[in-house]
Amino acid sequence: MITLAEKAYAKINLTLDVLHKRDDGYHDLRSVMQTVSLCDDVEIDVDTGKPWTLTSDTASIPSDERNLAWKAVRAFFDRLGREPDGVEIRIRKCIPSEAGLAGGSADAAAVLRALNRWAGFPLSTEALCALGAMIGSDVPFCVLGGTALVEGRGELLTKLPDAPKLYLAICKPPVAFATPALFRKLDSVAIRERPDTEAMRRALESGDRERIAARLCNVFEQAVSDYPQIEAIKRKLLASGALGAVMSGSGSAVFGVFRSPDCAQAACDALKSDELQTFVATTV
Repeated sequence: MITLAEKAYAKINLTLDVLHKRDDGYHDLRSVMQTVSLCDDVEIDVDTGKPWTLTSDTASIPSDERNLAWKAVRAFFDRLGREPDGVEIRIRKCIPSEAGLAGGSADAAAVLRALNRWAGFPLSTEALCALGAMIGSDVPFCVLGGTALVEGRGELLTKLPDAPKLYLAICKPPVAFATPALFRKLDSVAIRERPDTEAMRRALESGDRERIAARLCNVFEQAVSDYPQIEAIKRKLLASGALGAVMSGSGSAVFGVFRSPDCAQAACDALKSDELQTFVATTV
């Protein structure tokens, strides 16, 4: 038996635009995504000689083939054309669920990276991303990591200049949004504001935190206007000194960009409550 360990890093969306609805019922997206230091810890025992198992310190996530980490193991060994002699997956969760931070996708990507390393790197990064696209829309980016333009359903990746060190306060309220419902709502309304992807690219190239923060934009915010918690968190982050604040993904986590780690920590300390989880993070 061999034990593999891998960090599963969350992502945030610096920009997120929803484009046209496709013939297959999905939507094309355009998003600038960024890996952040908030992470889960994933361990995998390979060749245990026992039935597959998945355990976690969080009871709310699936512990069977519904879990994306389990799907990642299955997809990897199917791609190799072989069967492992038993697998045990253990996940210590730090990334909140239903937050728009890609926690499940990050776990799946960590599994793919760990297994690919264990197998002697039979798959290139591009092939591993393509395999990830079969598991979930955010998995390819989570495999790649860093700063990237993500298009299509998440399978089209373009590396961008690495973001400068951004200091983040991430806030997760006790609400969850059904992503399909948000897409339906966007289909039925006129989108008032869209992100300027090229302007964000130029801001990243400049390495200027204030320019990056000024270009944060997520069209899904226009689909959650019935939930005043999101706008309230943004206002509180800005009042705490954030250079900019925006919801990540399809929510419900909101993050603010700060000038220093101390400022991000102070904001988290001020906003944390029984109703609001807060996390300090940086770009990685």
